[in-house]
Amino acid sequence: MTEPTLARFEPRSAETWRDPFSMYRALRDHDPVHRVPDNGEGEDYWVLSRFEHVLAAAVDAATFSSASGLTFHYGEMEKLGLESPIVMMDPPEHTALRKLTIKRLTPQRSAALEPMIRDFAVGRVDRLRESGSGDVVAELFQPLASLVVAHALGVPPDDREIFERWTSAIVSAGASGSVLDSGEALGEMLTFFGRLMEARRAEPEEDMISALVHGRLRGGEEVSAAKVLGVCFTMVTGGNDTIMGLLGGALDLLTRHPDQRAVLLADRAAITPAVEEFLRLTTPVQGLARTTTRDVEIADRTIPEGRKVMLLYASANRDEREFGDDASQCDVTRRVRRQLAFSYGPHHCIGAAVARLEARVVLEEVLSRCPDFAVDGDAGRYAPGSFVRRHEHLPFEAVAS
Repeated sequence: MTEPTLARFEPRSAETWRDPFSMYRALRDHDPVHRVPDNGEGEDYWVLSRFEHVLAAAVDAATFSSASGLTFHYGEMEKLGLESPIVMMDPPEHTALRKLTIKRLTPQRSAALEPMIRDFAVGRVDRLRESGSGDVVAELFQPLASLVVAHALGVPPDDREIFERWTSAIVSAGASGSVLDSGEALGEMLTFFGRLMEARRAEPEEDMISALVHGRLRGGEEVSAAKVLGVCFTMVTGGNDTIMGLLGGALDLLTRHPDQRAVLLADRAAITPAVEEFLRLTTPVQGLARTTTRDVEIADRTIPEGRKVMLLYASANRDEREFGDDASQCDVTRRVRRQLAFSYGPHHCIGAAVARLEARVVLEEVLSRCPDFAVDGDAGRYAPGSFVRRHEHLPFEAVAS
């Protein structure tokens, strides 16, 4: 069979994240089951870009496994030399650990965080308003994300300043290549969590580490220290850059589309459903990989067993076949029935409820306290890394000029 030539997938990073969407559309329209050729090291892989294909793969963990890692590189687990974190497990092992983890992140428990999140957002938005301008990522998004993750894990308030510094170093290193390059931050954080685990064994509290160290897996065995650390590591990496991508993208969209901002200013209640539209259009985790456990046929193409397959969530979320001809347009009144920003199925993001809450509260406070704000997306700087699209710097003006 002749390889299609009208579309080509090229990984993005930093400045090339500015517009991946024309590439996504070409893939959807001309080569929805796309093979990226061997790079000379046996690393050919496949890319799915249509909503129906990405959704089907996301829910089929038996065929599309996470156990070999989530990037398009082969042998990544062996290179890391770490026990698999929760996001790189398959059911039933994944299911058992997820049940313990999600106890502290249910929608009901997440809702209880609103006063803390709102109080923090009000203080930081007011600070931006008083100064007139600033980097909204550094002033609001990153410290808010770190605060929420720290609270969920049970980091004591006195340790949150150093925790935020560790988080910043680890997220930056992960975006640039590997969290193992974060220097002393990773070792210090892991040592800290080891001590916190021991403290929670002696005196449990209402946090995720307590739930894990006192929980039991399917066979009745305790959760190993390595697995607990893996959950902590996943929360630190996954709970930070994703919410930064969502919030930065949402403010950029509202700056570029003042008619959509006007809808939300006129009706505060419209912000909650609008978050789904922002999730759909920003999709901070643009794509992650799975590995096929058998030969699988999709759209008359056969992906062999043992090959990496990129699930392009961001492309799927703009698929005209699912969302209509205006799928690429921002419409805050759109009723989004389902979207893939948090994936779907067994690996649906455990922090989805918290992320939605953070986004709603921040948007409410920015629109309430700085209704004429503007962010300069053109001057903004995108973070390096081939899987998460987010600003690492985004200029904010409290009053648009």
